[in-house]
Amino acid sequence: SNIINQAQIIIEKNGFKENITLIKGKVEEVELPLPTYYNIDQDQDPQTSSAIGDKDNQSNDQNSLKFVDIIVSEWMGYFLLYESMLDTVLFARDKWLVPNNGIIFPDKAVMYLCGVEDAQVKRERITFWENIYGFDFTTLRDIAIQEPVVDTVESSAVVTNSVPIKSLDLLTCTKDDLIFKSDFALTAERNDYIHGLVAFFECAFTQVHKPIGFSTSPFARYTHWKQTIFYFVDTITVCKGEV
Repeated sequence: SNIINQAQIIIEKNGFKENITLIKGKVEEVELPLPTYYNIDQDQDPQTSSAIGDKDNQSNDQNSLKFVDIIVSEWMGYFLLYESMLDTVLFARDKWLVPNNGIIFPDKAVMYLCGVEDAQVKRERITFWENIYGFDFTTLRDIAIQEPVVDTVESSAVVTNSVPIKSLDLLTCTKDDLIFKSDFALTAERNDYIHGLVAFFECAFTQVHKPIGFSTSPFARYTHWKQTIFYFVDTITVCKGEV
C-alpha cells in the first residue's frame, strides 16, 4: 500500500529516521536488511567479514537478517479468520521469529458463539424477501440467509451463555489449525426465541509483564469488527436452563 509513503514522512518528522526502517512489499517476498549497527566491512570477503552484533542473527546473505525478536501485526478479520492475514503472520513467524523466546503481539485468540433474539433485524434483512409488494422473492431470501451478517448486537439481545469454539496460540498454531469443526452446547439464560448465532472473538497479549487483551463481545466496548450473525431458517423457542 502507498500509505507507507506517508508513514515514512511521519517517521522523519518525529525524529525516528535512524531508528525505523520501512520495507514495502509482501511478507512472503521481501528480505530483511541488516540494521546499521551490524557495520559490515564491504571490503572484506563476504565469507570472512565480521559484524557488530549477534552473528547468529545473520543469514547466509550478508545483507539480510536471519531472525527478528518481535512480530507485531493487526491481522484479525471479521469473526477473527474471515479475510484475515493470519497466514502471512504464520509465514513470517516460521521464517524470521527467533526460536524459543520470540514474541508475537497478539499471541492468543479465542472464538466464541452465543444465541441471539433478533426478530426485527432478521425480518428487515431476510424474511422481507418473502413478499415484496405482493411478489414472491423467496429465492433471494434463501441466498441471503446463507450469508453471515456483520453488525453490532445489543447485549440485551443475547439469550444464551457464550462458549469458546476455537483457541489459537500464534506461537505454535499452523495453517491446518485454521480449518476446523467444533462441537458446542449453549444454555438458555431466559425464556425467549433464538433467531441465530452471534460469533465474536477475543485477543490477548500474554508475553508481557502485565498481560492485556480485548474482546469483540456484545458485552464489550464497540470495535470495528462488530459481531458476526448467522441466522437460522427457523426460529427456536427456548426456556431458561434449556441446552
